[in-house]
Amino acid sequence: MNQRLHHPETRRTRWCPATTDDCPDREHSTEPLREQDQFDNLEKHTQWGIDILEKYIKFVKERTEIELSYAKQLRNLSKRYQPKKNSKEEEEYKYTSCKAFLSTLNEMNDYAGQHEVISENMTSQITVELARYVQELKQERKSHFHEGRKAQQHIETCWKQLESSKRRFERDCKEADRAQQYFEKMDADINVTKADVEKARQQAQIRHQMAEDSKADYSSVLQKFNHEQHEYYHTHIPNIFQKIQEMEERRIVRIGESMKTYAEVDRQVIPIIGKCLDEIVKAAESTDQKNDSQLVIEAYKSGFEPPGDIEFEDYTQPMKRTVSDNSLSNSRGEGKQEHKPGGKSKGKLWPFIKKNKGATPEDFSNLPPEQRRKKLQQKVDELNKEIQKEMDQRDAITKMKDVYIKNPQMGDPASLDHKLTEVGQNIEKLRLEVQKFEAWLAEVEGRLSARNEQIRRQSGVYDAQNPPSVNNCAQDRESPDGSYTEEQSQESEVKVLATDFDDEFDDEEPLPAIGTCKALYTFEGQNEGTISVVEGETLYIIEEDKGDGWTRIRRNEDEEGYVPTSYVEVYLDKNAKGAKTYI
Repeated sequence: MNQRLHHPETRRTRWCPATTDDCPDREHSTEPLREQDQFDNLEKHTQWGIDILEKYIKFVKERTEIELSYAKQLRNLSKRYQPKKNSKEEEEYKYTSCKAFLSTLNEMNDYAGQHEVISENMTSQITVELARYVQELKQERKSHFHEGRKAQQHIETCWKQLESSKRRFERDCKEADRAQQYFEKMDADINVTKADVEKARQQAQIRHQMAEDSKADYSSVLQKFNHEQHEYYHTHIPNIFQKIQEMEERRIVRIGESMKTYAEVDRQVIPIIGKCLDEIVKAAESTDQKNDSQLVIEAYKSGFEPPGDIEFEDYTQPMKRTVSDNSLSNSRGEGKQEHKPGGKSKGKLWPFIKKNKGATPEDFSNLPPEQRRKKLQQKVDELNKEIQKEMDQRDAITKMKDVYIKNPQMGDPASLDHKLTEVGQNIEKLRLEVQKFEAWLAEVEGRLSARNEQIRRQSGVYDAQNPPSVNNCAQDRESPDGSYTEEQSQESEVKVLATDFDDEFDDEEPLPAIGTCKALYTFEGQNEGTISVVEGETLYIIEEDKGDGWTRIRRNEDEEGYVPTSYVEVYLDKNAKGAKTYI
């Protein structure tokens, strides 16, 4: 910098010129060239450099705040979508797609951590370091300009001394000339006494001596000033400018290094962020649609077997029909049935259906067989875990009691007897619960085995005889050997869903028959909505089994209700508009 501002080859264009030819206003002046303008320019420039540095520090600081805010938002986002413990959402994460999503959330949490690392590293390696450097830079800059001002003041003082000595020498020379002229005048005048001439001569000598002394002083001061001026322009000022230049160049290097650090801090976390993204891709590739579909099948399969084929019905032989062939929807809209005393109110069917709506029986009998088996097995496992927990607690209390027995000072062993008794009672209660649920589980598993065997037997009979009827016994029900109870039928009632028109059921037309059925066993309908049948009795079907194990039948215009599907042999009229066809 001093080379650009003060080098002899460039000084004539950048600084106040050293010759009077380039500076008309100093044409007849010998005043030293001042560096004030250059110092002012450098002072402004170096201050601008510090401002740039502080602006960059502010930029990096705001970037760190953005990184922290972004990391916080990512963490909150990941936390907000995490499955809640002991909730239905947690059960859903058994599917591979949900597991992949959970892995994505965890990786996003790690991803957020890398942005926190960026913020921390930029703060420690750039913001803090540059802030400290700025303070040092300000002190150094102040020192250099103070030194330059001091050198300027010194050369100005020397210049003033030179001017003062020069003016005194000039004055003394003029005084000596006047004294010499006065002496010569007095000496030439014959009217002047010799004493006056002598006095004038002495005065001229004194003035001449003073002029000589002033000359010697002026010469000495001038020599000294020239030396100081040479040192000022060739040593002091170049050194100061060199220091300022070095200071400014260090500032430029430092801000460049900080910019490199800024990029390196980002680059350092790229591999880790890449790993996070790779893990997300890996999780996405681990999704298995077949596995998820199988889990859905296992979770929701009912255990019911599909019904058999519907056989051909020969209508060449007239079939006694007492109801219209209109569809269920048309017959409901034609008119309202009058209530006839002596029969069961059809409106009571729907209260029967909604009787246990929302309630879950303890033995899960409202569920299909397979779902019931799973729920019972899950309950047994939970109870066994609770028993194990209570047993561990009992063992711990027993060990503590032994410690108290061996070391009475630690506690009273008798104080633990009540706790042991309480834990023992809890274990006994839980074991009774396990036995109860295991009995229900064994019953369900036995029914499933028996049902499968029955289906196989029936399939053999159908293959041999090929009867025209379909025995829709594919429901999970027992024959009337004492194992089927009204309590079981009541528990399965909750499976039937109430429709939108249940409040108007009393006013609707009778449903058309969609086939006939024959009672295989005697059924005593004791609950509202059910109807009693006698073995061998033939009745009309007005509503098929909806999958809950119940079929709606009619004896005459006033008597209709539900019977267990497994208690009747069904003959469907495939031409009836209300009948279904199973494929």
